[in-house]
Amino acid sequence: MDQRLQSGVEEKVRLSSCMWLGGADCMITTLNNIVTGGGLTYFFVNHLGMSPGSSALCWLLFGLWNALNDPLFGYISDKTKSGLGRRVPYIRYGSILITAVFILSWVIWFPSRSNTTMFIQMFLSLFLFDSLYTAIATSLYVMPFEMAVTNKARGRIMLIKLIFGLIALAVPLVLLAELESLLSTSLRSFQILMLIIGCVAGAIMFFSTFFYKENGYTKEEEQYPFFRSLITCLKNKSFLVFESISFSVTFIQTALMMGLSYYFDAFGINYLFCYGAMFLGILFGIWLWMKPGAVWKVKKSVILMCLIFGGTLLVMLLLGRYTAAGVIGFFGAGIGFAGGMYEVPLMFGDVMDYDEKLCGLRREGMYAGVNSLICKPAISFANALFPIMLGWFGYNTALSVSAQSATAKLGVRVAWLAIPVGLLMICAALIARFYPLGGAEWDKIKDELAIRHEEKQRAYEAEMLGR
Repeated sequence: MDQRLQSGVEEKVRLSSCMWLGGADCMITTLNNIVTGGGLTYFFVNHLGMSPGSSALCWLLFGLWNALNDPLFGYISDKTKSGLGRRVPYIRYGSILITAVFILSWVIWFPSRSNTTMFIQMFLSLFLFDSLYTAIATSLYVMPFEMAVTNKARGRIMLIKLIFGLIALAVPLVLLAELESLLSTSLRSFQILMLIIGCVAGAIMFFSTFFYKENGYTKEEEQYPFFRSLITCLKNKSFLVFESISFSVTFIQTALMMGLSYYFDAFGINYLFCYGAMFLGILFGIWLWMKPGAVWKVKKSVILMCLIFGGTLLVMLLLGRYTAAGVIGFFGAGIGFAGGMYEVPLMFGDVMDYDEKLCGLRREGMYAGVNSLICKPAISFANALFPIMLGWFGYNTALSVSAQSATAKLGVRVAWLAIPVGLLMICAALIARFYPLGGAEWDKIKDELAIRHEEKQRAYEAEMLGR
């Protein structure tokens, strides 16, 4: 924290710290969206000629490691005792390594371009990139909870991250849309572009670490053994309830991206109207969650977000063949996107604060890792369920989307929206009934934790000066 909370004084975090943290988070997300959002697969399969089956096997093997490395790294980072802190070393030095891996992923490593050598390179690129991505992204994800305790101060950080998050979403979408053109024009020009993107991202991540810092005392705390730490997370009732919304948001983000082109083609909806409505929804959502949401507090805000998001998607599910219903649905999706980027991380911060109250330790890394372990299958479920549900309604893959039967077009809406609507309504009910962190008593506990952090940090700094 830049200015600590002392006996009720408002907690503040410098704007420069928020900006650099948001920029670093934007850069690591951008690199990941390019690599895992279809860029690497397209490069190896469509451009280099690797077989789709080998690519699928590569992703399957990678998926196993991708699921297991999150809690493992989270635990390692919690136990790190570097002079720079528990998170900063991974961001600072990991940025150099991940820049090199990102750039080299688009360079052909072996003289012979056989299916086997391409499989080896693609797998190693994914393995190395994701290992470094996990180290950096997890550290950046939990950094706001190191920098501040009060949700008002954390909210400022989340707002900056939300704004930068729009850039991290837009840049890869534009780049991936032009991938075929870029590669067919000149491989060297494409590689130079990847070099520039990698170096800019790495530089921003590296230099960002000089503008924010952690609490020094946390690295002196003696952490639980791995399995005890894991089990303790799963015994935290508030964490288990939180996972309902975290899993659902991950599923919904994947599912909604998958169905976009199907929806527009099936019903002849002008996507400009819908995207415009979503942008306005994001702007309105930012105001809604920052202003009235500050009065409602996190628990009520997340419940309201689920109801608004789920309700507007329900309108599109029932009446989505009409443009007006599509506009309403996309406007609600924008509000939900803003809430997912702003309120859900604040809720996660409360969960980890509650853990500190229970066990006296800051274990953000372990919680972030377990959260990823639980939520990553949602991406696979979303990818698998959409085509399966389309098949239930007689979708014919030999026909274009616009030429499908009326029943199949209805199936597009059902496959796309039914599960997200159900998940959001279930989340609202679960949080309202079982989530314990809300009300005046919880606000009091948060204030006590902030003062306790201040006292621990002062004691730690005094001890360092005395050595």
